[in-house]
Amino acid sequence: MINSLQDAILGITEAFKADSFGEKINLGVGAYRDDKGKPYVLPSVKAAEQKVINSNLDKEYAGITGVPSFTKAAAVLAYSSSSSVIKDDRLVITQSISGTGALRIGGEFLARFYPSKKIFIPTPSWANHNALFKDSGLEVEKYRYYNKDTIGLDFEGMLADLKSAPEGSLVLLHACAHNPTGIDPTEEQWKQISDVVKVKKHYPFFDMAYQGFASGDTDRDAFAVRYFVAQGHQLCLAQSFAKNMGLYGERVGAFSIVCDSAEEKKRVDSQIKILVRPLYSNPPVHGARIAAEILNDPSLNKQWLGEVKGMADRIISMRSLLKENLEALGSKHDWSHITSQIGMFAYTGLTPQQMEKLAKENSVYATKDGRISVAGITSGNVKRLAESIHKITS
Repeated sequence: MINSLQDAILGITEAFKADSFGEKINLGVGAYRDDKGKPYVLPSVKAAEQKVINSNLDKEYAGITGVPSFTKAAAVLAYSSSSSVIKDDRLVITQSISGTGALRIGGEFLARFYPSKKIFIPTPSWANHNALFKDSGLEVEKYRYYNKDTIGLDFEGMLADLKSAPEGSLVLLHACAHNPTGIDPTEEQWKQISDVVKVKKHYPFFDMAYQGFASGDTDRDAFAVRYFVAQGHQLCLAQSFAKNMGLYGERVGAFSIVCDSAEEKKRVDSQIKILVRPLYSNPPVHGARIAAEILNDPSLNKQWLGEVKGMADRIISMRSLLKENLEALGSKHDWSHITSQIGMFAYTGLTPQQMEKLAKENSVYATKDGRISVAGITSGNVKRLAESIHKITS
């Protein structure tokens, strides 16, 4: 059964295709687009793929936990080479079927071995979180996150809900570029969240689908994960390389668990293998080899970091341009949330009725909750988009 958001996006795509207007705009797509509105294959990915092909490798199975050159590098990207968890050999990591697969492995593992079966996710959260945790055997609860009045973070509500959750609950946290709102806690707020999680003995489960893609800086985007580790939290992490490497269809991801000792790591690693074996046996090798080349080759890595920053900067500049165009039109609304949010998605604050008018009267398509994909905005359509939004909000 298709969930409601998937259904809604399918409907948007169909309506967009059926619209004959030459300047129609699709802001429902969940993948990066260049300034011409076209899919983008990173030059570093093309170069890495050529290296993989030229290596003339076989197509034998990877081990259950994947391509080691990839998983080792993915761990360093997330936690940093100086991290105590890597130095002390306390990290279990397995390649996964992108971020979704990583989340599912985590859900299955926690449902088997963690005492509490309740996982608290933000309101709203990525639509698939609810379904995949339920299917893993966990009970999904919600904590406050989005404040529709301020179009910002409901920080007080979030802390209050985490404080009132039963001690030792599982808590899902978006590491950066919260999907779908684009609203992230500040570093100071992350520190307070860490304090509450520690006092309540909650178990943090980080979803990091946008490292580097949010701010353009992979270290900055990993702040929350690294801070929690430094504060002594044991946690688990889902990583995706769909957005930051544009490897959507290659399904490259990783799932990791911070253990309290090298001895515990051995036991956890064994259980992860037992869990993965009947799920899909072992992960695909091609995309992981591409990612491994990018992460391990110094010159390709430098090139990739520049390209990631370029993608993030384009998203940031489209936010600024949209805000500037709205203000230039004389809009009386405060559009500061457009630029204070981060990542591919933005919550505009527009109502379902306004979103309907945007589609029917202006050929601008996005989900009814007012979420837009900033990747769908280009220097060629931003003026018309601003005019359309101004028309329905004046």
